[in-house]
Amino acid sequence: MKILFLGTGTSTGIPQIGCECEVCKSSNSKDKRLRSSVLISDEDKNILIDCGPDFRQQMLNYDIKHIDAVLLTHHHYDHISGLDELRSFTYTQPMPIYMEQNVADSIKRIFPYCFGENRYPGVAQFDIKIIDNTPFDILGRDIEPVRVMHYNLPILGYRCGNVAYITDMLTISDEEEEKLKSLDVLIINALRKNKHISHQTLQDALNVIERVSPRKTYLIHMSHQMGLHDEVSKQLPENVYFAYDGLQIDL
Repeated sequence: MKILFLGTGTSTGIPQIGCECEVCKSSNSKDKRLRSSVLISDEDKNILIDCGPDFRQQMLNYDIKHIDAVLLTHHHYDHISGLDELRSFTYTQPMPIYMEQNVADSIKRIFPYCFGENRYPGVAQFDIKIIDNTPFDILGRDIEPVRVMHYNLPILGYRCGNVAYITDMLTISDEEEEKLKSLDVLIINALRKNKHISHQTLQDALNVIERVSPRKTYLIHMSHQMGLHDEVSKQLPENVYFAYDGLQIDL
């Protein structure tokens, strides 16, 4: 299995429009972050987690030729607004997209032209698969959802084997946190150092990491307020890393 970080930034991306801070003005490529998304590759099958506004650029950046299935965590714009661009992968058959019912309802409102009997020729074709917080299978891979709270919005993270992907989390119950035990790799959000109404801080993420004790952890969904990649990386505990766009993990 391979995991490619297509984007590791929060909803504004880095650089943020109009910002003159040292992170947004940095020349270090690791400080330039598209909206968060990963590609899980296994035996020539590609599973995408989230499909935000940078999807087209991400596919071109890393020369991705096919997507076999998509997992969505929730319906916020920075996680679903690239779905229209899936048209390039759905000319011959619809794309299987796994999501909760409330996410499907939002997508049908946002992309009404992709649904119905008289669709415009060439639009993306979606094969919506409704899931809940129970395990399911994608392309022979067992997927275990992980319920987390994005402020007061219930959303899903996913565990695939000994890898888990959690984004936009503020809190998690003790029961759901048990699903994050015995991981080789935990990918989890850490927005910034200061408190935020709907996202974990860096310290919040480190507290979760300490409790579940994965072998390695990669932090995602950072804002420019986290600080410079190289400087803040020196403050992280052993086996905890800031992910960056283009990073690939081989498992």
